[in-house]
Amino acid sequence: MEAIRLVLLYAHLIGFALLLGGSVAQLVSGRIRINPAMLWGAVIQLLTGLGLSAPLRDGDEPAPAKLVTKLVLALLIFVMVFFSRKRESVNRGHFLAIVGLTLVNAAVAVFWR
Repeated sequence: MEAIRLVLLYAHLIGFALLLGGSVAQLVSGRIRINPAMLWGAVIQLLTGLGLSAPLRDGDEPAPAKLVTKLVLALLIFVMVFFSRKRESVNRGHFLAIVGLTLVNAAVAVFWR
C-alpha cells in the first residue's frame, strides 16, 4: 500500500507542477488564459488527491478537516479552470485567484499537521 501511496503522491506533485507552471507561463506570456497544462494539472490534482485521502494507512490518516479543506480548494480550482478553459482571455482577478488557491492548497498540505 505504501508504494501506491507514493505513486499517487508523485502524480499529485506532477499535477501541482502542471497547474502552477502553466499559470506562470501564461502570466509571463502576457496573454492570460487557461492553457491545457493548467486543465490537466487541476484534473490530476483532484483525482490523485481523492486517491491519497483513502484510509489505507492503518491509523495514520490526515485529519478529516484537513481533507475537507483540501477537497473544497481542489474543487474550486477545478471549476474555475474547467469553465473558463475555452475563453480567449480570462479576467486577471479570476486567474490570480486560481494561482492563489493553488498556493493555499499546497500550504494546507505542508503546514497543517
